[in-house]
Amino acid sequence: MEFHPSIEKAGIQEIKIFQEEKLRELLIYLETHSPFYQKLFKENNINIADIRTLEDLQKIPTTTKNDLQQYNHDFFCITPDKIVDYSTTSGTLGDPVTFGLSDSDLERLAYNEAISFACAGIQKGDVVQMITTIDKRFMAGLAYFLGLRKMGASVVRMGPGIPELQWDSIFRYKPKYLITVPSFLLKMIDYAEKYGLDYKNSSVYGAVCIGESIKNQDFTDNILSQKIKEKWDIKLFSTYASTEMSTAFTECEFQIGGHHHPELIITEILDDEGNPVKQGESGELTITTLGVEAIPLLRFKTGDLVKAHYEPCQCGRNTMRLGPVVGRKQQMIKYKGTTLYPPAMNDILNDFNNILCYQIVIQANEIGLDEIIIKLSTEAEHEGFVNEVRDHFRAKLRVSPKIEIIAFDILSKTVFHPNSRKPITFIDLR
Repeated sequence: MEFHPSIEKAGIQEIKIFQEEKLRELLIYLETHSPFYQKLFKENNINIADIRTLEDLQKIPTTTKNDLQQYNHDFFCITPDKIVDYSTTSGTLGDPVTFGLSDSDLERLAYNEAISFACAGIQKGDVVQMITTIDKRFMAGLAYFLGLRKMGASVVRMGPGIPELQWDSIFRYKPKYLITVPSFLLKMIDYAEKYGLDYKNSSVYGAVCIGESIKNQDFTDNILSQKIKEKWDIKLFSTYASTEMSTAFTECEFQIGGHHHPELIITEILDDEGNPVKQGESGELTITTLGVEAIPLLRFKTGDLVKAHYEPCQCGRNTMRLGPVVGRKQQMIKYKGTTLYPPAMNDILNDFNNILCYQIVIQANEIGLDEIIIKLSTEAEHEGFVNEVRDHFRAKLRVSPKIEIIAFDILSKTVFHPNSRKPITFIDLR
């Protein structure tokens, strides 16, 4: 099977015509099988025959996370006996939503991951170590496994955590790639240095990084990836995906954004009024899934603010590329006249080598304004260190948050919670 689909190298106009054909198929499917969208079309007097081009999508109202939470059941287009796998969203914002996948949805998921990993350079026969959970109703872990199997790679299913076991496995099975949360690579490096492991000469060539950003908006390495690469000279590939879209945007070897797969998803980037943003501006990623059988979504607002890049890539693909997520719309913080998103604060905290772990807590104070509290564990002398962190925030973001020092064994339990798939570095109590 070909893991470099020809549609990705087709001309822009050809891709558009191809997507419009797929869109018409989707609308017929939704009108026939989806209780939620049948009602939406009816209430808004939408005749699906009028929706012929990608621009016509504007005539259809968007769907939100709130709709999914409230009417979860009405989104299902197949009967329960056709569901092979139940997954849930990670519940970063509010209640997790249940997603059922049919046999063909699992096949589509495997295809998506296979072409995404191929984009990052993984090939048949490569050994790949998965440092991610494959259970706990987590769609991505299963997707990675299915995709690697489909492309003929060998998988080492290690699961998250425990640096000692990860290294044991690396020296034993010699994986070329790791799939991991990037901040965990720093833990692995620390462990290797502490126990004198020759990690710099291991078999690892690269890591596909999930759950955290490793790039700035201009595609230069952010502080987190700089810190990893200073110590360990491996390639880091960004990937961005969500349960709702069952589709990934993964970087190629040129590393200038995650490539769009036109056969799997239609993307729009919208401003606060729901209009498409101008080229080069960031807005909310809004997606329409193609080829999904159980829970297809039409104009679903992901809540993620992103910027698209359209110039052709040196790899030969002409597809749109997504830059790193600027932030989540619901996590926007208004602080003393400044607008902030958590990723900007993560960058500052990742800059300090002696922060063992941290958590950013946002709450409303008694007069209803946002208040930022940074909880952190450190080995440094407290007084001077707190001032240093605060100065760094003032210089970079023009804000001066409250800083609380907390013992590592206490704070690490809430940051690395056993029930969470990624470190909980941000808590919103507003």
